[in-house]
Amino acid sequence: MSLPRNILLWASENKLMRNKIPKLKFVKSAVQKFMPGEKPENALTAASHFDLLGIPSVVTRLGENITKIEEGEEVCNHYLDLVDEIENKKLNIELSLKLTQLGFDISEEETYNRFKLITQKVKDKLGNVIWIDMEGSAYTQNTIDFYKKIKNECENVGLCLQAYLYRTEKDVKDLINIGANIRLVKGAYKESPEIAFAQKKDVDQNYIRLAETLLLAAKENNIRAAFGTHDENIIYALIKWSKQSNIQKDKIEFQMLYGIKKEKQKNLAGRGYAVRVLISYGEYWYPWYMRRLAERPANVLFVLKNMFS
Repeated sequence: MSLPRNILLWASENKLMRNKIPKLKFVKSAVQKFMPGEKPENALTAASHFDLLGIPSVVTRLGENITKIEEGEEVCNHYLDLVDEIENKKLNIELSLKLTQLGFDISEEETYNRFKLITQKVKDKLGNVIWIDMEGSAYTQNTIDFYKKIKNECENVGLCLQAYLYRTEKDVKDLINIGANIRLVKGAYKESPEIAFAQKKDVDQNYIRLAETLLLAAKENNIRAAFGTHDENIIYALIKWSKQSNIQKDKIEFQMLYGIKKEKQKNLAGRGYAVRVLISYGEYWYPWYMRRLAERPANVLFVLKNMFS
């Protein structure tokens, strides 16, 4: 793992920096590269613009690791209201959230009840999928167990898996067997080399291997496979391999962050591939933002330009 990436991931977890840095004006300006604003209406407005381009969205309110169980109730109610807003505006939006937003650290039972409530409303009102974001490796097994449990009751649930973990190959095969909806990402947390690939090239190779496994399952209509990546080498590799394997374009879904490679998103959608843009909002953006920078440390240059402009 590179030194800049290590530093950025360390900074994402540093409590002092979490309190100080978000108050800096130039940082607030720079974060707009990755999110349209802190309010839900900012996210919905951005989603409506993409909707006009024929590109649907996945929307998430940033936040994690609440410390009081009643905070999870507020988050739950927020998402329930958001579903109504999405329905009223007739937007093609799926939701995505972290379980620790709902109280996973405090009560798995309460978290389950809240998540199920949101999931059922999403199904009734929007008729689409709600995604569970994967967090650090300390949560991986419990999150997968949670997903398997909720999927027994609600089919419209998807799960994010991280390609940099050694265990993910087995997890992919297990989840294919239950007809999972899976979003594959590289992984954005600081993890030990004992459990995760440390070198980018190894992560990339594993990502492609896992993606090919998922695409074969999607070809047989067993699962929905989505690929959260902006890595053009990986995108081209998957497109080339899918053509050789006679996989239809609409089985290959790319989910890409707001503000990154918009033209590439439009290009892929125009060529017939499934594309969704991931739009984030909320006040608790600092750790998420630092992890986005760590995914591609060259983005730090963008922050520096804002500092001196």
